[in-house]
Amino acid sequence: MKITQILSFLLVLLSINNVSSQNQFQAIFNANIRPVKEQMRINFEDSLGNKGHLPVAIIKGKTDGPVFTIVAGVHGYEYPPIVATQAIMQEIDVQKLKGTLVVIPIANLGSFFTRTPFINPQDQKNLNNAFPGKADGSITEQIAHFITTNIIPVSEVFLDIHGGDACEDLIPFVCYYNNTKKPKQTALAKKLSEDSGFEFVVSYPYTISDTDPAKYTFKQAVQDGKTALSIECGKLGNVQEENVNLIKTGVYNMLATMDMYANGSGPHPNIVYRNDQTYIKSAVDGIFYSEFKAGDTVKKDEIVGHTTDEFGKTIEEYKSPKDGVILYMLATPPINVDDTVMCISSLNDDEK
Repeated sequence: MKITQILSFLLVLLSINNVSSQNQFQAIFNANIRPVKEQMRINFEDSLGNKGHLPVAIIKGKTDGPVFTIVAGVHGYEYPPIVATQAIMQEIDVQKLKGTLVVIPIANLGSFFTRTPFINPQDQKNLNNAFPGKADGSITEQIAHFITTNIIPVSEVFLDIHGGDACEDLIPFVCYYNNTKKPKQTALAKKLSEDSGFEFVVSYPYTISDTDPAKYTFKQAVQDGKTALSIECGKLGNVQEENVNLIKTGVYNMLATMDMYANGSGPHPNIVYRNDQTYIKSAVDGIFYSEFKAGDTVKKDEIVGHTTDEFGKTIEEYKSPKDGVILYMLATPPINVDDTVMCISSLNDDEK
């Protein structure tokens, strides 16, 4: 047998094994049994020999209702979302739940177990830049493809929970895309954001076409016509109990809004709206310094940080491009070309 034939055979075998594992999700999801809590591992293997799995829980309440999907750990170094999602899975009482929760507690296990920020070290790809993925791609692309083709289609609400990665300081906020082409879904995403209990409600413009690669996890759900939003909570690769609790509160408030679970505490009394984000980027490699932190307000042209070379000489200075609040920022010394130094957020109209 020729080497090309052997490789083709192996690819077919891998594909069959992957599909068999992935069919497990559909079988359990479609089973007419409730209430129930089911857990599974969806296995993946790519042509380079990378192996891994995606943990998925299906929690069906006593009565039928909406399908609410929760995804955490798309970046495996963002710990508060992972810990909060673990707690929610344990706390949910199926006898009191209306509808179904689909939960991915750690989407990027390769990143999580190697303590690697942003990417899966197996294939050096960022899961939050891989959507819609590829059925026959690398392991990260396969995971993205599974979520796109199996998880998103059954979801009525898709919640992607993130936080500040190992090097990021961040204030807690909830966000959604202002997709004017899908007003009903956008209105619900905004309502869920407002009811979440978070102080900061942030919207982003939605500018991609129906055929452009979505890249981002919950943006793929938006592109596919679902109500989708994201929580950003936690920072600096640590588990902060207050942020874990804030995430849990946000999820329970959203479930209460969907009339799925009566454990909500209501919206924040003083919601702050933001809809215009501007990013400061680095043009150099070096050592970053700033006296600012996430949540600080800044003025246009105010100096917010600088970078030095290895000898302490300033080689780049950063000014705020506008008045606003720092949503998140680099908070550790190493800085590279094209790193996001800060995200400055403001409100440019009367959106509420």
